[in-house]
Amino acid sequence: MQFAQLKRREFIAALGSALARPLAARAQQATLSVIGFLGGGSPELWADRLRAFRQGLSETGYVEGNNVVMEYRWAEGQYDRLPALADDLVRNRIAVLATQDTPATLAAKAATTTIPMVFITSADPVEVGFVASLARPGGNLTGITMLGVELGSKRLELLHELVPTATTIALLVNPTDPALSEPITRGLQTAARALGLKQSEHRA
Repeated sequence: MQFAQLKRREFIAALGSALARPLAARAQQATLSVIGFLGGGSPELWADRLRAFRQGLSETGYVEGNNVVMEYRWAEGQYDRLPALADDLVRNRIAVLATQDTPATLAAKAATTTIPMVFITSADPVEVGFVASLARPGGNLTGITMLGVELGSKRLELLHELVPTATTIALLVNPTDPALSEPITRGLQTAARALGLKQSEHRA
């Protein structure tokens, strides 16, 4: 799987700077740095990703409950709740905001243009408007993309090679996440036409 990483060093520098501001005042105010975490799913579904996130923090010297506080907000699959959850995190004056998926990132981006933010997405972050470019993200966002949209066509080609007699292959997408589902559908439709596969659409 191919990953594209956006200015990792710059983000880590911004993260350290943002977290250091509350640390300087802790001796007087006894406050801890607060990191917001916004997800469109549930903590149970993303337990492995959360463990990796906490491990990454600890490797840079930040341990949850010790010298940093985590504020979690989960939409539990109800993406219409994300804007309110993002606004709630911003009102809590978090130092940094991490987002779990594309819908959460869209909501967080609309909620703040100043709080440093790191995202993970399967979409093209330039196409969906998260960053200006992969080389120069700009703004207050950076993160990683798994380039799932681009890989979709390759997966279809591999599947067709494995089952060459199949003329109809199903694609299941989440219509409540159009930033991801629409480009994936377009890309696979183009690939399907090139392979001579039938196409039809059914909406729940």
